[in-house]
Amino acid sequence: MREGWTQVSFRYDGSFAGFLTCVYESFRHFEEPMAFCGPEEDRCSIWPERPVETDPGHAKQIYRALREKASKEVQRMVTHGYLADLEGKECILWQFIRMAWDIGPGVIYWITDERVSRLDKALRAMYNEAHLLKGFTRFSDCRGLLWAQISPKNRVLPLLRPHFCDRFQMETFLIFDDVHHEALVYAQGQWAIRPVDSIQFPAADAREEDYRRLWKTFYDTVAIQSRHNPRLRQSNLPKRYWHHMTELREELAQEGLVSR
Repeated sequence: MREGWTQVSFRYDGSFAGFLTCVYESFRHFEEPMAFCGPEEDRCSIWPERPVETDPGHAKQIYRALREKASKEVQRMVTHGYLADLEGKECILWQFIRMAWDIGPGVIYWITDERVSRLDKALRAMYNEAHLLKGFTRFSDCRGLLWAQISPKNRVLPLLRPHFCDRFQMETFLIFDDVHHEALVYAQGQWAIRPVDSIQFPAADAREEDYRRLWKTFYDTVAIQSRHNPRLRQSNLPKRYWHHMTELREELAQEGLVSR
């Protein structure tokens, strides 16, 4: 704890702008956050609770300061760190920001410091997941709308957006993250990521079923049976991705893990 700083528990709306507003209030009032609580978290804290209302102007000031007082790389790490599957991420990010403003751009090289290493490790895991989903995401066609469903550990839709928007510029598509309940929607050159509780996708029609059979046939044909190595495949293609992959659902169905 810094001398003269008050330890508090911030309660905010759970948004990135809300978090940056908490950072602004923290340094403005010399308050050190020991915990952060979202709007749906109902828990007691041993520290005084400090409710913070999101202020876009204050959030922008902190966002700009991350680059001006530290570097563009620090700004990126904080922004992407908020998307990562990292327990207690708000406190970790706040500590990283405090270090960045004390140390400067070189903070990113302090990998032996736990405050930096935990964030760096989480970011590496998230980037790896986003990279895998660029290849593992499977789309279905419903009357001209391409749709896909994913179940990532991290909030990767902002990282997947540039790849799929560039690749499918002439298409209309939707990717639904059923873990974080949000969807990436793209049409006519415009995109948006919006919160969505759930989506009931239509059953595949005859044309879509034909495409799925063709893809499964291609997958089976290019496989070299004499070199079949289940352990290696699962290492390169973790089983948690299989559920939404057309060519592998049959294997899961045989194990009784999904319906055909």
